[in-house]
Amino acid sequence: MDVSRTSAADIKATARQLLVKLGAGGVTLEAVASDGGLDVTDVEAVFPHRDDLLTALVIDAYNDSGAAMERADQAARDTGAPGGARLLAVARALRQWSFDNPAEFTLIYGSPVPDYHAPQDTVPPASRTPAVLAGIVRSALESGELTPPRRAVPGPPLLLPDAVQLFGGVPEAPFSDIIERGIVLWSNLIGLLVFQVFNRTHDSVRDQSAFFDFAIAVAAEGVGLEVPLNETND
Repeated sequence: MDVSRTSAADIKATARQLLVKLGAGGVTLEAVASDGGLDVTDVEAVFPHRDDLLTALVIDAYNDSGAAMERADQAARDTGAPGGARLLAVARALRQWSFDNPAEFTLIYGSPVPDYHAPQDTVPPASRTPAVLAGIVRSALESGELTPPRRAVPGPPLLLPDAVQLFGGVPEAPFSDIIERGIVLWSNLIGLLVFQVFNRTHDSVRDQSAFFDFAIAVAAEGVGLEVPLNETND
């Protein structure tokens, strides 16, 4: 059976509706067929297994969120913004995407889906977020914007080859541990979003947007980057 791309898009759209209503556990081929007015064999012709469909949703979520950050970074670069302003812009863009798409955010950054193991196909899309951050830090390093760290990561490098490749190589001292610090920045960003999207700070923080900006500025200090806090948060 020759199934068009439009059919795949329709199936994914129905699956996203189920994702919003029921979470990832409610996304089954049978449920998608029922909600979409299809026979389950029509769904299986495009996505033979549930994991194939979940993988498509995961890839779309990573690509959509990564593209939002890339657009924000390009807009900041077009205005000649320094690294700190670029970082704040892309962090805000990911935050906005996360609030606009909480089900997709939960799919890629929430609890693992039972019995689902993401295949290698998801790695390039998932790399778009750290790649944006790495590009900003690398650019700031090359332009002399970074402040050298007061202490180095103790012991030997803590990196896997893929992380080094994504950043474009290990810089010389005193920035030889900048990739490790960048991973800390990345994990701080995602952890902060988890707290905000899942409403973990509602009883301790008065202004969520202002706190987000402040937290990004604090996290950026770890890579030696100064983030401006006088920008308007849209």
